[in-house]
Amino acid sequence: MSNPPASSSPSRVTFAYLTHRNLGTVKKLNSVLFPIKYSDKFYQDIIAPEVEDFCQLIYYNDVPVGNICCRLENKDLYLMTMGVLAPYRSKQLGSQALKRVIKAAASHSKPKIRRIYLHVQVSNTDAKRFYERHGFKEVGIKEDYYKKIMPRDAWILERIIESEDKQDQEKPQF
Repeated sequence: MSNPPASSSPSRVTFAYLTHRNLGTVKKLNSVLFPIKYSDKFYQDIIAPEVEDFCQLIYYNDVPVGNICCRLENKDLYLMTMGVLAPYRSKQLGSQALKRVIKAAASHSKPKIRRIYLHVQVSNTDAKRFYERHGFKEVGIKEDYYKKIMPRDAWILERIIESEDKQDQEKPQF
């Protein structure tokens, strides 16, 4: 009698709000993902209640593998950081995180968010293409944006946010 084939369980992707309890995990991930060190103020800002929908840890099968962190700037949402550890890329984790933030931005009402924008180092064409696939457009170049890494220039990318009401109106009714 042969054993039944092993079933492959689907991978599980979950997200968690950032808190004092998981901030150490975010710091460790950022030290691996990004070439710069973030200030204590950065870490205090990303756990503020008003940004909890825009700052989250990404888990893959219960392992923290990335994060996305944004800040509100009047009616804009600035995407400060988004990263996924190299072995977990190409699994749609970044796409899922970005889609969650876009959806949260579209439903946010106080203030009403009109756009999401970010900077991408001009040498990082893969990141630029990733954001363009998600509806972001290049709107300029910021010279000398990066002070401690080369090249110093950054593309400015933005995506205009349509409210959920408007998105619902555009869907055909059957």
